[in-house]
Amino acid sequence: MDIRTTQHSPPSGSAADPAGGRRGTGATADLDWRVRIAGLGRYLPRQRVDSAQIEDRVGLPRGWALENSGVAFRHWAEPETERASWMGAQAALQACERAGIEPGSVDLIVNASGSAERAIPDGGPLLQRELGLGRSGIASLSVHATCLSFVAALELAAERIHHGRIERALVVSSEIASVGLDFANPEVCTLFGDGAAAAVLERAAQDSPSRIHRIAWRTMGEGVEITTLRGGGSWRPPLGPNTVPADALFSMQGQAALRSGIRLVPHVMRKLGLDDMAARAALRWVAPHQASRAALEVIEQIGFAGAAMVRTLEHTGNCIAASIPLALEQGVREGRIRRGDTGVLLGTGAGLSGVGLTLTY
Repeated sequence: MDIRTTQHSPPSGSAADPAGGRRGTGATADLDWRVRIAGLGRYLPRQRVDSAQIEDRVGLPRGWALENSGVAFRHWAEPETERASWMGAQAALQACERAGIEPGSVDLIVNASGSAERAIPDGGPLLQRELGLGRSGIASLSVHATCLSFVAALELAAERIHHGRIERALVVSSEIASVGLDFANPEVCTLFGDGAAAAVLERAAQDSPSRIHRIAWRTMGEGVEITTLRGGGSWRPPLGPNTVPADALFSMQGQAALRSGIRLVPHVMRKLGLDDMAARAALRWVAPHQASRAALEVIEQIGFAGAAMVRTLEHTGNCIAASIPLALEQGVREGRIRRGDTGVLLGTGAGLSGVGLTLTY
C-alpha cells in the first residue's frame, strides 16, 4: 500500500511556515512555544534477550522475529529489582545530569507511561519518591495515552512552561511490557522490550532556536479492540466473575493496527503542514514510535528527503511510550539531531490514535 501524501510544490497561496518549508491551508498555526529539551536520558534493563531465545521457546524458526517484527534483541526487566519507577528514575537522573541541573529544581514531574507499576497510586508519586524527592512537594502526576504518552506529556509540560506557569519539567516514560506478553501470539512475544527514557524541558532563552511548533492528534475509537489489555481495570478486575487469565495479557491484531494507522497519516501530516514533499524536505530528523518493522516502513514511504530517521527497534524492540524518547535520545547522542535542527515525533497508539509533533531541538 502506497501511503505517500501529495508530493507537488505548495500552492502559491500557502503561508510561509516559521518552522521551515511552507504551510498548507489545512495546517494549524505555528504554536511557537519557547521551550527547549535541555537533557535526555535512558535506561535499558540488564538482561538482554536475543530473538533466538524466544524463537526456540515458542517453536519459531530462527530469524522469524527479525524478519517479521524487526527485532534482533531487546531488554527485559527483572520486576523486583528493576521496577518501572526505578528504571524511570535512572533515565531521569541521566537527563538531569546532561541538562546540568539537580532533579529537585524541576517544577513538575510527569510519568508518561502506557504500563503501570501498580494501579494506585499513579506512577508520578512513585517516580518522585524513587528520585529521592518524596518530601519535596514537587507536583507529580501521570499522563497515560499508551504508546503516545510521552508526546501527550511533552505537550502538557511545554504548554505550562510557555505560559509561565512553571519554569522546568521532567517527563519520564518507563515501560515493562515483558510481564504481559502472550507467548501464544508470535507477533506480540517477539516485538516488545522494556526500557525507560526521560527529558528535561525548560524555557528557552530569547536567542535560542528551540521551539515547539505544531501538534496534531487524531483518535478513532472504533479501533479500541485492535490493541488491548482487558484486565486490571473495573471491567475485568482480578477477582471478577468473568475474568480469565488471558485478560492479563496484551492482545494485538497487527495487520489491522497497521491498516488503521495508515488511515490516520494524511490528517496528521496535513495538520502539521507536512502534506507536501517540499515541507517534509525542510525537516532534519524524524523520531518515530518503534511500533514494528512494517510501521517504520510506512513512515519511510511518506518521504522525508534529507531527514535522518532514527530507528531503535532492532536493538530495543517496541518499548511502548518509551520508544519515541528512546529514539530522540539516540538521535541526539549520535549527533544525528543537533541543536537548532527541526524535526518531527510521529506515532500511533492503542485506541486507535495517531499523533505528530514538530519541534526545533
